[in-house]
Amino acid sequence: MKRRTFVACAAAAAFSFATAPAFAQTKWDLPTAYPISNFHTENIQQFAKDVDAATGGKLKITVHANASLFKAPEIKRAVQSGQAQAGEILLANYANENPLYGLDGVPFVASSYAESRRLYDAQKSALVKLMASQNIKLLFSVPWAPQGLFSKKEIASGADLRGIKWRAYSPATARIAQLVEAQGVQIQQAELSAAMATGVIEAYMSSASTGFDTKTYESIKNFYDLQAWIPKNAVMVNMKAFSELDAATQAAVIKAAEEAETRGWALAQKKNAEYKQNLIERGMKIHAPSPKLVTDMRKVGVTMQGEWLKAAGAEGVAIMDAYKASK
Repeated sequence: MKRRTFVACAAAAAFSFATAPAFAQTKWDLPTAYPISNFHTENIQQFAKDVDAATGGKLKITVHANASLFKAPEIKRAVQSGQAQAGEILLANYANENPLYGLDGVPFVASSYAESRRLYDAQKSALVKLMASQNIKLLFSVPWAPQGLFSKKEIASGADLRGIKWRAYSPATARIAQLVEAQGVQIQQAELSAAMATGVIEAYMSSASTGFDTKTYESIKNFYDLQAWIPKNAVMVNMKAFSELDAATQAAVIKAAEEAETRGWALAQKKNAEYKQNLIERGMKIHAPSPKLVTDMRKVGVTMQGEWLKAAGAEGVAIMDAYKASK
């Protein structure tokens, strides 16, 4: 009887061992503020799939789109504190923390993708160092499309923006509102459609992709293709969460991140033309800005560039010098 019991227990133990997972699975949450259909989110979803495949399922990353886990202003803090292991942010939103975050949101510093890439190369090492000091590791960064002006009424000059209800979603867009004497209203992307439909805002600066994602064409019919700046999103991970991965898994994450960055830059350029066409097909008028509007907005850019250099100090001057030397 005792022998049969021993054999049964041994068999049960062997079965349990055989059916147990071969490794301990790690799970990460990655919140983002943008819709599932946005190219940034699609790119991150592919990144998560690539990590899953490269690690044989050892690291699973769940992407939470459209501010469903944390609202846009909460994501960076969530990653820093470890509430979320990873996340995506718009760098320019954090210019008040440190001016380095806001460089690509300064008007007319970089207006083309080639300029934006050179600017990223010039600022990247300082950005990596800054984020590391905040318990964050930069994984990859992907640009938006060049930023233009959406407006309910037609705009011929900067004077036409006075008093207009203006979406201010970052320190830079809030400062532009001040300089053109618009009424700045803080609205995040997830709230933008409702804000336009109810008349809370009448104008904002962003990309054609945001205009399409938020169905701006239902409330606003004019887009002025100023190509004023090209902001970037950053996908980051909590330092502790990354350090707890084994070396092979870390290497897989880094490789997938490098591929996501390359893919994302190509996607941004491809999608820009597509989004503009989508807006036109839905009734949006795409305007070439008047010379007067360009001149007025470039004056705003000159003021903000001077303010940025003063705030960023010697480090900012060095970055800008490196950027200019790369041309």
